[in-house]
Amino acid sequence: MQLAITGRGAVSPIGVTASELCDGLLAGRLGIRPAPWSEGGSAGLYGAVADEFDPTSWMDERVVAGTDGFARFALAACTQAVTEAGLGPSTPGASVGTALDPHRTAVVHGTSMGGHFTVARAQWQFDRGGAAAIDTKTQIKIWPNMAAAQICMAYGLHGPSLTVTTACASSLDAIGTAALYLQSGMADVALVGATEGGYTCDPGQEHFQAAVNAAERSYGMSTGQDDPTRAMLPFAADRVGIVSGEGSAFFVLETAAHAAARGAKILGWVLGYGSLADGHHPSSPEPEGRWEQLVMEQAHASAGVEPDDIDALVAHATGTPKGDTAEIRAINRTFADNDRLVVTGLKGHTGHTGAASGAMNVLAGLRAFESGQLANIAGTSILDPEINFDVALHEPRSVEPERIQVNSFGFGGQNASVIIGRPGAVRLGGGAN
Repeated sequence: MQLAITGRGAVSPIGVTASELCDGLLAGRLGIRPAPWSEGGSAGLYGAVADEFDPTSWMDERVVAGTDGFARFALAACTQAVTEAGLGPSTPGASVGTALDPHRTAVVHGTSMGGHFTVARAQWQFDRGGAAAIDTKTQIKIWPNMAAAQICMAYGLHGPSLTVTTACASSLDAIGTAALYLQSGMADVALVGATEGGYTCDPGQEHFQAAVNAAERSYGMSTGQDDPTRAMLPFAADRVGIVSGEGSAFFVLETAAHAAARGAKILGWVLGYGSLADGHHPSSPEPEGRWEQLVMEQAHASAGVEPDDIDALVAHATGTPKGDTAEIRAINRTFADNDRLVVTGLKGHTGHTGAASGAMNVLAGLRAFESGQLANIAGTSILDPEINFDVALHEPRSVEPERIQVNSFGFGGQNASVIIGRPGAVRLGGGAN
């Protein structure tokens, strides 16, 4: 598998572009802060999108009025990726090298919850004011496929359009699915990413607490910490749970031949992908991490590499007691003979951005290729004693990686792993260096 990444974009709790997200990670910024509906943090913390996000900077008012926040995030992130790739709609006068072929461009988008905030708000409005109080556009806002649909409408696309819902593995499964489209010849280019949230996208509206956020607390997922620096502690000995985040991350993927033909700048390569079901429990992974190990090995096989060929790993690392234990054990076994591996995770910075989290991990990997700096885990100071690998703590780690692995593991036992390579890892029109 050798698929070129030529564009990227993001809306995140620590920045409203991909560059702002990656700069924030390396600068140690935290996106975790009191939830909009809480008072002094007493009702829980929430990884909110930066206040400066303005959907009208990315789309017209009519689109804003007809979309849930998750679709607005996706449109903004996708627009960034398409622009960086030097592409755009197929319009009269557009050159072959800059126009998206409407029939040869796929859109694959991942989300766990879709427009669930619109659903929650509509119920809240109905309970308070009856049917007349409900947003009249509720029906066209709520569907999970509406982000992909809006992207197709924005760019006039008529190729494959698919929405992937595999919980927190959605973005990596979206990348893997897009790769299958490209490898099969069904498309030359794929706009691929994942999105979660959207609560903060309607400034001026009265705040309410969605039931799903309260349910996280009652199920024992959320931490209840008042200190944002202690709210989410990936791989820590004293980890206590998650903080919900929101945002989107997107990429432009192209076949190597298509990227070469138009002289595209390569940001990195998708080299391998694995996906499988844990088949163990609705929310807890198999304790030994057997299936998480296997999905990492699947990605190695897909990329034609060995565990020793991986230089860094951006782990799922949710900061939950059971989730981290399984992943730690899987990494210990998979990379037992790799003493060069450096491991990190982003959720101490961003909160758990759900479906978007894996794609944000990929963005951090691409930045490591560019800058030689791998973002560190935020918050964690005392590592879980079971860890037998090197973890980037306290400050970014200097690295010179050739290949980086990214993990995403979701509720329902959705396991996915992707391997990306530095821009020079593959010659355009040829094989690996």
